[in-house]
Amino acid sequence: MDRETFLELLLSVMERKEHWAWPAFTSGMVPKQRLHLHFEQEYATYVRDFPVMVGWAYVQCPIAEVRRALAENIYEEETGALVAGKPHPELFLRYARGLGMDLSRFENVKLLPAALSYRDFLDHTIQRRGWETAAAVVTIFIEGTKDERSEIDPTLPKPRPKPLHEHPLVKHYGMALEYLALTKAHRQVEGDHRASAWKAVLNFVPEPKREVVISAMEEALAHWLGYRDDVAAACCIERGPDGRPRLSANLRGFRA
Repeated sequence: MDRETFLELLLSVMERKEHWAWPAFTSGMVPKQRLHLHFEQEYATYVRDFPVMVGWAYVQCPIAEVRRALAENIYEEETGALVAGKPHPELFLRYARGLGMDLSRFENVKLLPAALSYRDFLDHTIQRRGWETAAAVVTIFIEGTKDERSEIDPTLPKPRPKPLHEHPLVKHYGMALEYLALTKAHRQVEGDHRASAWKAVLNFVPEPKREVVISAMEEALAHWLGYRDDVAAACCIERGPDGRPRLSANLRGFRA
């Protein structure tokens, strides 16, 4: 598999990292009393342990240049010392605090079935399938979005972030701007993280490993989509006949 084919296959996976229910979470459709389920599952599936996941790629990697990039990622995620000021998992919980959620719920989250399957996949894949797969799944798939092509092609316009006061949690759920510290940090560091991730994978994954990496990325996407299906159902969102999200029948018309 040549480099250009490898790149296009990676981008193909990322451009499918889009879930039918997401507009329900960005439009205020999800009842506020259910929103905590989304945050709990995100936290326990990957947010809490994301620095460790990057660390697994780091300790397996024999290439100093890649390790340095991963080390910087770990340092910021674990400490926030470069940009955020606090560990990123800790800042994630500020969303929950800003929404008035009971933070004790995050201490012992019970994962939904598909979330547990996704997490099991991540643990096995990141720890046991080589640094190449670990780096791709952690730094490209988990950290990345459907807009990755614009991150690596300077001729394409990058999506412009909305003003913070237009953030869905502020606009639809009344959260104060002060709780968006993680959003602010991501906007400062993600460009560098994206560039480092793509450079490491494209420049240093050897050709014989590329097919293995693509296979793992496809598996990651399948598990993630199933996980997001479970979260949508738990938050009382179903897929309508037109493919768009809607409130489950027993909650239609409800607004928190």
